[in-house]
Amino acid sequence: MSGHSKWANIQHRKGRQDAKRGKVFTKAAKEIIIAAKTGGDPAGNPRLRAAIAAAKAVNLPKDKIEAAIRKGTGEDAGGDIVETFYEGYGPGGIAIMVEVATDNKNRTVAEVRHLFTKHGGSMGENGSVGWMFERKGVIEVAKAAYNEEAIMEAALEAGADDVIDDEDIWTIQTAMADFASVRDALESTGVAMQSAGLAMVPSNLTQIDTETGMKLLRLMDALDDNDDVQNVYVNADFPDDMPTD
Repeated sequence: MSGHSKWANIQHRKGRQDAKRGKVFTKAAKEIIIAAKTGGDPAGNPRLRAAIAAAKAVNLPKDKIEAAIRKGTGEDAGGDIVETFYEGYGPGGIAIMVEVATDNKNRTVAEVRHLFTKHGGSMGENGSVGWMFERKGVIEVAKAAYNEEAIMEAALEAGADDVIDDEDIWTIQTAMADFASVRDALESTGVAMQSAGLAMVPSNLTQIDTETGMKLLRLMDALDDNDDVQNVYVNADFPDDMPTD
């Protein structure tokens, strides 16, 4: 069992906000488009398998999944989207990774830089904080539905790397290549998942106080509101009294 952190809870909070804004389908489709650029057959494309699994987890309709694959492979128009990460520091020197999917990198980098500056952060060079994160599969399960022994057994038997106790949820982490198979295995055994997708997981967390946490969340919210931003990741260990609603 890994040490306690607020990372998954904050990401879960962000996910609920995305659902309210109707952005979650767009993000899932963009990830499929990008993944399909290296091959439209999920059997030979681990990232595409993972993207499809994540899209299914948020109930993206089958026709939209298929349309996104066609765009990514170039069969249909609309696939001129590129993926990139912008790196920087937020309040308290917290490392931030901003994942974007855009058809205009010049526009997006200018907007992201402006948001960093406006909210007390600063953009960094490529590689400045990326070494602090690793791309993994992340599956969230309500803690109320499973005790520790049951979820550990189910997750590890499915091939997961770790199960983390994050207050009201269990966060299951997998290698990126194993994400789709682990998700499918959990689903086949009846495990009800609150969310499932790929994420940049920090290797270590930096503790911050509530005041810094609120400033950081304002920056995260502003970045997340940008239409080109897919995800925002931080290496902050938010305090226990940190509001998440």
